[in-house]
Amino acid sequence: MAGPGYGARRAVIFAAMYVGYTLYYFNRKTFSFVMPAVMEEVALAKDDLGLISSSQSAAYALSKFLSGVLSDRLSARWLFSSGLLLVGLVNVLFSRSSAVAAFAALWFLNGLAQGLGWPPCAKVLRKWFEPSQFGTWWAVLSTSMNLAGGLGPLVAALMALSYDWRTTLALSGSVCVVASLACLLLIKNEPSDVGLPNIEPGPKKGGKGSSSEDSTLAELLLSPYLWVLSTGYLVVFGIKTCCTDWGQLFLIQERGQSTLVGSSYMSALEVGGLVGSIVAGYLSDRAVARVGLSQHGNPRHTLLLSMMAGMSASMYLFRVTVTGSSPKESSSWILALHPLAVLVGLTEHELWILVLGAVFGFCSYGPIALFGVIANESAPSNLCGTSHAIVALMANVGGFLAGLPFSTIAKHYSWGTAFWVAELTCTASTVAFFFLRNIRTKMGRVPKKVD
Repeated sequence: MAGPGYGARRAVIFAAMYVGYTLYYFNRKTFSFVMPAVMEEVALAKDDLGLISSSQSAAYALSKFLSGVLSDRLSARWLFSSGLLLVGLVNVLFSRSSAVAAFAALWFLNGLAQGLGWPPCAKVLRKWFEPSQFGTWWAVLSTSMNLAGGLGPLVAALMALSYDWRTTLALSGSVCVVASLACLLLIKNEPSDVGLPNIEPGPKKGGKGSSSEDSTLAELLLSPYLWVLSTGYLVVFGIKTCCTDWGQLFLIQERGQSTLVGSSYMSALEVGGLVGSIVAGYLSDRAVARVGLSQHGNPRHTLLLSMMAGMSASMYLFRVTVTGSSPKESSSWILALHPLAVLVGLTEHELWILVLGAVFGFCSYGPIALFGVIANESAPSNLCGTSHAIVALMANVGGFLAGLPFSTIAKHYSWGTAFWVAELTCTASTVAFFFLRNIRTKMGRVPKKVD
């Protein structure tokens, strides 16, 4: 455990990153928040909206990968603060624009800047927190996205009562600029920057000032575990995206549920996800504290596999048990919810749908947090940002596959068939990961044995 002097520093650094990343995420969504007001002033077709949104998404996926690589070579605090500064300036410029081409170009720059946010946070967390605390603080920091996503529309709506959309974007951008300067002053890359011993021992120096124990990029890429994690993350993130993007349509179009039930399902999924990511981080940290990290296997695997199995089970129940708004027969586990359903003013079936949404969110967001943690902690110190960048890029591929390919299956068959394919994919991935759970998990160079 770290000695005295770390507590206050950690609190300040973590608070700065939490506030900073909340602003990152809020300003990633500001166009969505003010879109109705923008459309009243500027003529925007659906294709224009898609262009603006897609330009940001493409830039973000590319930038997040590059940022992960850069975080191993550049100062994390400078990278994080520079990105936040650029996000703020882009929002201010966006507020002064009116042409579709300018909107798309600026939102592309916003996406590039957004990618500079999370990888430096992951790097700083690893440097300041022990392995037995890393997962918990990773998960807590990730709730900044839930906070911004939940409060963002309310804040934007309240600001719209007193200001127009241009003033709203200019103000939010200006706050980012000020916050970026504060983050630059408050965030420190590692304990040695403020005269404290580093938690992670520094490697021994070899010739030419480089570490004799540093792994090369080739050695990282040749680690089988990196690709096991990448494949698992691709599947889990892709299936989570399937349910968040298409679950509402499945309920409404094929199961005869109301729009209210569909939107409530989405809210329940996000609430379950918030709890699941924190629980996953905390419980897996306790497992690490009990047995520590080793060359083969990882104490976090047990919880990871349990949650992936929970995803498959909840998807199966979602596909099989959810029927029309007035089912002829209700299963015993649905009828068991009758007292609670009466209390909250829903039918047993509607409440069962929300329960399934919360359970799926809990079981899917937990692995999403754990894959990032494991990819970071299993990599050599000099390449932990690159490792996380690679698995995160694979997750984005999963998110892409959850779009057109998934909807194509639904088009030619049905949403039920598409979700059945996703369910089988998740189950197969869980089984494969179970058999590979004890492979060598320390990525990079194999330490030489000392005779």
